[in-house]
Amino acid sequence: MADPSPTATAQEQRIWDPIVRITHWLIALAILINGLITEGGSLVHIWVGYVALAMLVLRLLWGFVGTEEARFRAFPPSVSGARRHVGDLLAGQHRPHRSHNPLGTWMVYALWATLSVIVVTGLLQEGTLFPPTSVEVSVAQEPTATRSAYEDDDGEEREDYDGEEHDDEEGVVAEIHEIAANLILILAALHVGGVIMESRLSGTNLAAQMVTGRRRTGERA
Repeated sequence: MADPSPTATAQEQRIWDPIVRITHWLIALAILINGLITEGGSLVHIWVGYVALAMLVLRLLWGFVGTEEARFRAFPPSVSGARRHVGDLLAGQHRPHRSHNPLGTWMVYALWATLSVIVVTGLLQEGTLFPPTSVEVSVAQEPTATRSAYEDDDGEEREDYDGEEHDDEEGVVAEIHEIAANLILILAALHVGGVIMESRLSGTNLAAQMVTGRRRTGERA
């Protein structure tokens, strides 16, 4: 009787390593928590943002030095590839991909780019690269003009102007942060919808692949 173990091994292959999976799910959790649960400017919101930043940096570095499927060269963005992939799905044809499929690739880069804007503007609002204390949070959120200490009457008008100008800059940063935060929720919803739709059309459980890190031979990413 033939040994069944080689057959079982041949039916599955590794596609996503632990770093890819951990960063994926922690970033997803951070987006969910800060986008729908926490209050902007709260300590929880800020700490969750730092987790998202750490995971994003780790994943981007892993794109250069990680496993073959995790490297950027394994999933270059391609408009023609995305169009062809959509056509294949609609036609019921399933091409294998070594990493993210061409359509998913665009979503991955869009999510990373939007998250980068969020964390950068978040850091700019706090004015520090280190996690602030509750006191630092209240100071960072207080209008600059209110915080200004007028040393003498001659400098009062100049400090008023500087404070107003700084407030305008902070307002722009806060607005960009809010727009990007709303955008990433939309992208995340589209991503989930796309995963569900493609899983149905292709007969492949894409979410399960990101949980187990493995796919059966013949399944697509």
